[in-house]
Amino acid sequence: MRTGTLLLLVLACGAEASAQGSPHRGNTHFVAPSITPAIYQVPVELVESVIDVESNWNPYAVSPKGAVGLMQLMPGNGPRVRVRNRFQVEDNLRGGVAYLAWLIQLFRGDLRLVMGAYVAGQDRMLSHGLTYSSREVYEYVSNVARQYHWRRIESKRGGKS
Repeated sequence: MRTGTLLLLVLACGAEASAQGSPHRGNTHFVAPSITPAIYQVPVELVESVIDVESNWNPYAVSPKGAVGLMQLMPGNGPRVRVRNRFQVEDNLRGGVAYLAWLIQLFRGDLRLVMGAYVAGQDRMLSHGLTYSSREVYEYVSNVARQYHWRRIESKRGGKS
């Protein structure tokens, strides 16, 4: 796994949001307020891939299970990663990235387990590991992996994701 310097992805969501609530991907920019690479070393391509699959870049997305925002944070994960307002874009992203960083450490960099835990919960992945069987989790992990792989290839080519 390539771990680059994490740069917090911030979207100018208010003005750029379309009528459907989806921001234009071309208006994204990277900044690092209050974040140091020593704390979060999560590949930007992974964060973008999670956003693609979780919310399709809609900062106002709400799942039937109560996950919200770009990173689709669940209510129980907010306090763990010190998120006060899951609907606030920067808070949501920082919290989602912090949660990813924690999962990467917990599962020693195995992104299959990390993404399985992100969608199904770390307890299920800790209990069952790669033997955990769920079509939804399999499809989710496959979708994120596909996006991540594509984004890594594009970043090596110097293209935009």
